[in-house]
Amino acid sequence: MSSSRRDFLKLGTLASVGLATGAASGADPAPRPPISQDDDLLNLRVSGYPFEHVRALIDGDVRISGCNTTFRPGKIGDLNTHVFSGPQTLDVTEIGLVPFILAYANDGFRAYSLIPVFPLRLFRHKSVFIHTDRGIEKPEDLKGRRVGTPGYSSTSLTWIRGFMQHEFGVSPKDIEWVVSAADSSAEDAGKASAQEQVVPDGISISVGPQGKDESDLLLDGDVDALFHAVEPKAFTDGHPKIKRLFNDPREVEQDYFRRTGIFPIMHAVAVRNDLIDAHPWLPKAVFDAYAQAKRQRYEAMNQEWLFGTLPWYGQALDDTRALMGENHWPYGIAENEIALNALFQYAHEQGLAKQRLTIEELFHASTLQFAES
Repeated sequence: MSSSRRDFLKLGTLASVGLATGAASGADPAPRPPISQDDDLLNLRVSGYPFEHVRALIDGDVRISGCNTTFRPGKIGDLNTHVFSGPQTLDVTEIGLVPFILAYANDGFRAYSLIPVFPLRLFRHKSVFIHTDRGIEKPEDLKGRRVGTPGYSSTSLTWIRGFMQHEFGVSPKDIEWVVSAADSSAEDAGKASAQEQVVPDGISISVGPQGKDESDLLLDGDVDALFHAVEPKAFTDGHPKIKRLFNDPREVEQDYFRRTGIFPIMHAVAVRNDLIDAHPWLPKAVFDAYAQAKRQRYEAMNQEWLFGTLPWYGQALDDTRALMGENHWPYGIAENEIALNALFQYAHEQGLAKQRLTIEELFHASTLQFAES
């Protein structure tokens, strides 16, 4: 048992824990006082997904120093479009990392800069699915096969192609790509932005039959495998012909992290450059607020072994910290330099970005030395 859980048992009071865990303890949270609209504070419009590690910022428990914040939930495809080709009224927003790379490298986009906060990151070995009667038993068997995807240049697909090429020798040119005419994840992700539909030269690619989403393509045998950020419906329905390529993706992903030090980054946070120019203190204030919200989430996780509904939650948390460290979801450049440079390399070598970008180009100069306290 970890020291945090032993210390918790020594406290001998559930009342304070109930206040900390909110809904997890079954108690109704106390009503929150309205945030005062002080004329001396900067009013910020912020958007993104309501992740647990952002929740304290959304709920107002954590404030962006010097700011009044209005948070609006948003889907990543819609947020990308809003920032790259829309009204750009959001001041601080979650953004797809590869779409941002492509907008900057290919379209001259300069209206926003990134700060090193990463709301979404996922290992992607779990995101490769196969039809079981196609003789695919290992990654190398994907050479010469038809692989479905709902969008070619998303961040998740760029990561998958990257590790397929560098870990298993399967180049994007070794595959016949089929883009589905529909995307079953559109309800959660929003409509894909133009930057998620970039198709490079030198690959074989076609569009699947009308009326079929990526799950239909795989189940009906139009493709042999599927690369997708979410689980296809045929898989979640338990169809016996659909399975993951890696039988134990957690073991494979943990081994990948041990060898590479890479925890793949999907989304970052972007801030409007005109606001930064007018308020140079803003990037640090935004960074600190996201970091503080995440620290509150870490504290709540120390208690979920008792109040949560997963039998081995505490063991999973201990195992994660043993492998990845106490701050297993780090913000800042220094802790994420390897992952960022890998993605910059993949975006360029896969023919998506016209140039290989650098951290210094995409992240605002004032943020390069930011570190969590």
